[in-house]
Amino acid sequence: MQFQISTELIEKIQFLIEQKNDEELLLHLDEVHHADIAEIISELSLDDATYLVKLLDSEKTSEALMELEEGVRERILETLSAKEIADELVEMDTDDAADIMNELSPELQKQVISEIQDEQHAEDIVELLRYPEDSAGGLMAKELVKVNENWSVTGCMTEMRAQAENVTRVHSIYVVDDKNRLKGRLSLKDLLTAASNENIRDVYIPNVDYVTVHTEGEDVARIMQKYDLEAIPVIDEMGRLVGRITIDDIVDFIKEEAERDYQMAAGISEGVEADDNIFKQTRARLPWLLIGMFGGLGAAGIISGFQETMSVFPKLLLFVPLIQATAGNVGVQSSAIVVQGLANGSLKGNIIAKRLLKETSLALVNGVSIAIIVFIISSVWFETSYTESISVGVALISVILLAAMIGTVIPIVLDKNKIDPAVATGPFITTSNDVFGILTYFLIAKAILGF
Repeated sequence: MQFQISTELIEKIQFLIEQKNDEELLLHLDEVHHADIAEIISELSLDDATYLVKLLDSEKTSEALMELEEGVRERILETLSAKEIADELVEMDTDDAADIMNELSPELQKQVISEIQDEQHAEDIVELLRYPEDSAGGLMAKELVKVNENWSVTGCMTEMRAQAENVTRVHSIYVVDDKNRLKGRLSLKDLLTAASNENIRDVYIPNVDYVTVHTEGEDVARIMQKYDLEAIPVIDEMGRLVGRITIDDIVDFIKEEAERDYQMAAGISEGVEADDNIFKQTRARLPWLLIGMFGGLGAAGIISGFQETMSVFPKLLLFVPLIQATAGNVGVQSSAIVVQGLANGSLKGNIIAKRLLKETSLALVNGVSIAIIVFIISSVWFETSYTESISVGVALISVILLAAMIGTVIPIVLDKNKIDPAVATGPFITTSNDVFGILTYFLIAKAILGF
């Protein structure tokens, strides 16, 4: 089994492209899987990649284009004419074609649509473009197999054969009424064992899981995961069957969401790729870095306000990095658990009270454990006084409790206000805990030391 294209093959492809030896080039790539072709394209220069895409037939390259990183695909699409892009889209399922269209400018979209000869395919693509990309309507494909409840078994088999020609994989057979409203699903076993003169209404299964065009992608993923579905039908506001979402599409969606949340947690405010230009990467990173900078300045301002205390107890300054690091780590840990629970739907009921109690209990245990260790080390290694060690330990417990509460509450509040809770992790939580942690530390130290 081949997982990675060899360097030798890539070099051979590059050589054949340079020599314009199209016949041998096509021979080399004739049996190559479209995912491997995508890998080859990614390793080529833009000119060579474009040459290869234009040389190969659209049936092969259309699938390869969907396997490419978005940035690579966008650069290749920029080199193609509207007619060439339309030829690729005709070979794609409507959901994939709509994804490609979303990467084009509005003006180019109109040109590409006008070049698609299959009017029904073009209409289906345009319909999908009306929905947000992260909704069921934006994720669904129009290709599916459906039968009317009033058809006979014999007529149903004939219709299914005709429909299946346009469907890559038949996961389910859906049953609709005369108004195209979803009624249920059809078991292939029941269809094969039914009498030829029976009507579909007598053999179909009325229970079927479905989503509406406005269902959020995360909810679709949750439903498909819960019920182990390979595909799920999508209906409109009138209950009419308008498409289906397959497991491969939802896996791609989950992957993209995970990547986006990971970037947001790391303080990157928009989706970027490793090979994006410096301007785009700066625009994505700089806002959170500025927030971190102002947070650091805030912490510095707090420290400067306690200069008199530090002049009497200078060793307190030694533990500032410990307080900041511990507060940031605890906050990120708490928020990560909450964000994960919100994403997979495991947090239910009175979320704040239940989760806050658990996180503060955990923080108390961890805080006391860490405080004891720090008390011993500070007394022995740093030779701090008994009261100074006590103040550091108590402050550490308090800071850990505070960080756990901030890390728990903020994601839940953001989620309730329809803001992605992933923004709560990383720089946001770390910065806020740095500021509040330092303030708490010095206030407690000042109170215990009686200064």
